[in-house]
Amino acid sequence: MTSPRPQLGLIGYGAFGRLTARHLATWFDILAFDPDATGSDGSARLTDLATAAACPVVILAVPVEALADTLTAIEPHLQVGALVIDVGSVKVLPARLMADRLPAHVRAVGTHPLFGPQSARDGIAGLRIAVCPARGDRITRRVAAFCRHALKLKVFIVPAEDHDREAAMVQGLTHLISRVLLSMEPLPTRMTTVSFERIMQAVEMVRYDSPAVFRAIERDNPFAADVRRRFFDLAEQARADLDGGV
Repeated sequence: MTSPRPQLGLIGYGAFGRLTARHLATWFDILAFDPDATGSDGSARLTDLATAAACPVVILAVPVEALADTLTAIEPHLQVGALVIDVGSVKVLPARLMADRLPAHVRAVGTHPLFGPQSARDGIAGLRIAVCPARGDRITRRVAAFCRHALKLKVFIVPAEDHDREAAMVQGLTHLISRVLLSMEPLPTRMTTVSFERIMQAVEMVRYDSPAVFRAIERDNPFAADVRRRFFDLAEQARADLDGGV
């Protein structure tokens, strides 16, 4: 007789929450809570907040700007020894919030799957995920091992600050440039170059990201403002050189 699958509470059942449920349903019985969810695709069972938060593993698939309130809401329902994992696009702020708002008997790990519904359309094997210690290296290594062996992801175990410093460039510039190009539509589709098509592929990857994702990447990353400032300064210098005939 096979043992029942462990339960996993999923707080947030939007586009990324559904992607999460779809790829974890093999290993967990997923109980999802989202006040705006209208139905499940079969990967999770919709339930109330208290039930989802009482699972031994709880994943927070909510916007970073909603994380503080979500942690406050789930705190009374968390089991002793429960593992709470966030999947936000930044890591310094979530790590601080989890340290401040979760009870001492709860374990916590920060993760950032470096993909989304668009880039994971053909599966997640081989894609990247950052795993950041929040409360203890041992549980961080266990989460990383699961991501590596069960989900076949390429795992980077990094401090939250190192993650945000690199993400400010990797994600911050990608989303910023894509936002500008989306505002310039319609863009050429006939006589294009390979390099232009690669840029447009990047634009398509983030086209349907919510405004909350953009705000988290640009406003909640403590290193993003400096990267933007450097980018705009260099762009302005390039414009000055061109206007001056250099």
